[in-house]
Amino acid sequence: MSDSIDTILQESYPDQVLIDDYAREAAKIVGSENVSINQADLLSTCRDYWPVNSIWMLEGAVPALPQLVTWPRSTAEVSKLLALANDKKIPVIPYGEGSGTLGGVIPLRGGIMLDLKKMNRIRSLDEENLMATVESGLNGALYEEQLNRAGYTGGHFPQSLRCSSVGGWLACRAAGQFSTRYGKIEDITVSLEAVLPNGTIFSGRSVPRTATGPRIDHLFLGSEGTLGVITSATLRIWPLPEKRYLASYTFERLEDALETIRLFMQAGTRPAVVRLYDAQETGNHFPELGNKRCVLILLIEGNTEIVEAEAAVIKKYVLARKATDTGPEHVENWLEKRFNISVASVLFQKGAVLDTIEVCTNWHNAHSTYLAMQKALLAVEGTLLASGHYSHVYPEGAALYMTTVGFPGDDKVNFYKNIWQAAMEACLAEGAAISHHHGIGLHRGLWMADEHGTGLLVLRRIKKALDPHGIMNPGKLGLEEARKWQK
Repeated sequence: MSDSIDTILQESYPDQVLIDDYAREAAKIVGSENVSINQADLLSTCRDYWPVNSIWMLEGAVPALPQLVTWPRSTAEVSKLLALANDKKIPVIPYGEGSGTLGGVIPLRGGIMLDLKKMNRIRSLDEENLMATVESGLNGALYEEQLNRAGYTGGHFPQSLRCSSVGGWLACRAAGQFSTRYGKIEDITVSLEAVLPNGTIFSGRSVPRTATGPRIDHLFLGSEGTLGVITSATLRIWPLPEKRYLASYTFERLEDALETIRLFMQAGTRPAVVRLYDAQETGNHFPELGNKRCVLILLIEGNTEIVEAEAAVIKKYVLARKATDTGPEHVENWLEKRFNISVASVLFQKGAVLDTIEVCTNWHNAHSTYLAMQKALLAVEGTLLASGHYSHVYPEGAALYMTTVGFPGDDKVNFYKNIWQAAMEACLAEGAAISHHHGIGLHRGLWMADEHGTGLLVLRRIKKALDPHGIMNPGKLGLEEARKWQK
């Protein structure tokens, strides 16, 4: 397979005899129609939305190729497929919908793509305890639609909602646009069911809280397929909101808006959406407001009385900072366009390299991290834009999103590495965390030692204990060296 298509990051392949043997045994488990070596299937599962993938694909190359794709339909089938791969020491990469942005599904060492999209059911809806048990291959938008028809919401709306899976959310510790009210996916998760590399199935208990030792199932949150395969989860759900309140305000200074948000969050309000854009992004996303001030958009939803009370508290803090009330229409505009990312594909085709880099700060370094990362990005030759917004906020701090665009000429991959090196060094120097919700994948693994220190050694020991043959998504999460992708 590697002879017919240029593969940039492929490090090795298991012996083809092993793959052929695996394919025959896998067909007995899932049926021959659920096992494929068709090149179209291999190509469709070999990559995610990592910008470097797009650079290579436009040049007619791929990062790496699996040797086989299989589609299990149940946890029992996943168990048998993993046990078989473990016995033969063949790499396995769990695949949801490929909406990650950091190369997390690239099969660096060939092997098997375990595509979970046929595990796509809501197994149960517990209306008394407000929980849904859902299989990990279910598309995010379809999950929310099914809940809505029953009168509920899952509260989780990542920008990738229409092209991501529930299992992908769990594997990357994802955040949705309404996270300030409903929480990130780890806050929404009650329990997980997962399969270890040797085929062992285990699940946590779906109770509100436990004090029975470490929650082993929650260890899989953020594991990105390196420890085993998440097959289902029990998630919190909420009744559809009775009322929504929309508001927007502009501030002369970004730091004044940040202080306002800190105050109303620490006062106990929990709006669903709090998004603060710098002046550059205000002009880009809300051109009618110009690019001289920073816009804050707010959406509060839920019980009518609670919504009205939160709106009153927030308005008090906002107006105390002499912000300008710009009405609800800008929030309506954002709601209408929030899933549209078409501009990125247009810019890529015109030769640009662009990315969004999200990090997590406390309040004391929220503004300084923005300034430091912006300065570092603009210092990289070829960068034309480095702007930012804050899109998830908490009593302790916020998630900062930096957007960067450049036209570096022919050496696009090296430029990409340079902007990330600059951004990560600035982030770490300011004491911020290198990721809020996109996870680590392949690329961010380059800074996992800087992020975790000796904690990374603990993670590596856990990986070795659960996956002694190293078959699960090799080279990711900074747990081992990815030989062809270094700083």
